[in-house]
Amino acid sequence: METSTGKKTRRATAPLAAPSPDHEAIIVGTGFGGMGAAIQLGRMGIENILMLDQASDVGGTWHLNTYPGIAVDIASVTYSYSFEPNPDWSRLYAPGAELKRYAQHVAEKYRLRRFMRFNSTVERTIYDDAGKFWTVHIAGQAPVTARLLIVATGYLSHPKFPDIPGLDSFAGKVMHTAEWDHGHALAGRRAAVIGTGATSVQLLPEIAPQVAQLDVYQRTPIWVSPKTDTAIPASVRGLFARIPFVQKSARMVSSAILETVMVTGALHNRQLPFLNVMMENVCKAHLARYIKDPVMRRKLTPSYSFGCKRPTFSNDYYRVFTRPNVELITDGIARIEPDGIVTTDGRLRKIDTLILATGFKVWEPGNFPAFDIRGRNGVELGQWWNANRFQAYEGITVPGFPNLFHLPSPFSFSGLSYFFTIEGQMKHIERCLGEMRRQGAESFEVDAAANEAFLERMRAGLGSSVFVNGNCAPSNSYYFNQHGEALLLRPTPTFMAVWAHGHFPLQHYHFA
Repeated sequence: METSTGKKTRRATAPLAAPSPDHEAIIVGTGFGGMGAAIQLGRMGIENILMLDQASDVGGTWHLNTYPGIAVDIASVTYSYSFEPNPDWSRLYAPGAELKRYAQHVAEKYRLRRFMRFNSTVERTIYDDAGKFWTVHIAGQAPVTARLLIVATGYLSHPKFPDIPGLDSFAGKVMHTAEWDHGHALAGRRAAVIGTGATSVQLLPEIAPQVAQLDVYQRTPIWVSPKTDTAIPASVRGLFARIPFVQKSARMVSSAILETVMVTGALHNRQLPFLNVMMENVCKAHLARYIKDPVMRRKLTPSYSFGCKRPTFSNDYYRVFTRPNVELITDGIARIEPDGIVTTDGRLRKIDTLILATGFKVWEPGNFPAFDIRGRNGVELGQWWNANRFQAYEGITVPGFPNLFHLPSPFSFSGLSYFFTIEGQMKHIERCLGEMRRQGAESFEVDAAANEAFLERMRAGLGSSVFVNGNCAPSNSYYFNQHGEALLLRPTPTFMAVWAHGHFPLQHYHFA
């Protein structure tokens, strides 16, 4: 461990100081981010941990989302911890059930279930200035305290329901894709899907052949490119298991391609505009291959620049709209009635099943942050973000909120597989807590000036991005917050983001 003076110190194994709270650390969330944080704490000898989750089991989004067709949209070889590769992915893009099993495997191998408490909804958290610890209030349970609070609730974990008049009056079955009811048979149904984002791209090809009629309500089309998705032969999986370097090499190649095409194109649009134009042309050719009707093609062609909104991959999505039982509807929805949906032209389309593919809360209260977090002097994080614009030093800590690592934060996502973000944040936790322990401190807090300087660097970096230089106004993208800022994606190369988490100046923190 490197200190602020540049000297090397041997990693200690003693617990953090001041054992008065119930736990040394409370982690909210048992998805891959929360488990990564717990693994890092374990490496440092910190095992008095409590992990809380409102869900009934481990896995985060891969436990909650089980809609038909769900799969990872990043190549499987990159979607795992680098230190815990999975040689058994069945496909280049693994189905959701395999991600759930991988989460269970990680929880078992690293003995994390002993820390986990499920069906526990955190309502609010309060920092005690005098005692330097957090009190966590849980619905229907006694409060618990901890020296450290790690929020790992994810970016997309709270379903967003549309504000459409009459939604509550619908007499048929209503399902959000994040709360799929597998007991509701779709065969022979007259169904409607509201939303054509990345979830719908996976869902529609699965349910269109089942239902008698499918109405698809589109507000904003999505860029869709071809998907190179095949089964991974058993011989290759065996090679991955016997020679891990082979899978590591595949991970590096896949990541390099994605970094070049997606991340570099989005962040350096001013310097390399041809990358985004190239991807738009690829998507348009893909669309033209399946949709011959020029009117339908126009409806399915985005008017915003590639990269402004999350793009996706599919070889089956456009085929859906060539089926005789599928209608694409681009008229606005006026209201929902007990037996159907009325569009702005006054037409009523009768249905018995309503599927909401309307995504998740992102910048709204209830997600950023997921619950009430009160730091020094009772300042609430959500209100502070709204008043001071969304910001977090290195995408993980916030001034005025000591002993808090908030993993889903502005500028935290590197743009590649989420596991690059997770492992970068694990490095940050190790470096920060290692210095806290070395000093025998009870609290850490990021310096306000250091945070401001980081924020200015990130905003300057966005100046070359497609979010600033592209035509993003028509995108209706969750990348943008209510202030019109695209702050989810960190505007640096992925390797630089990961490196920075392990090398930030220790003097950027105050240890008390």
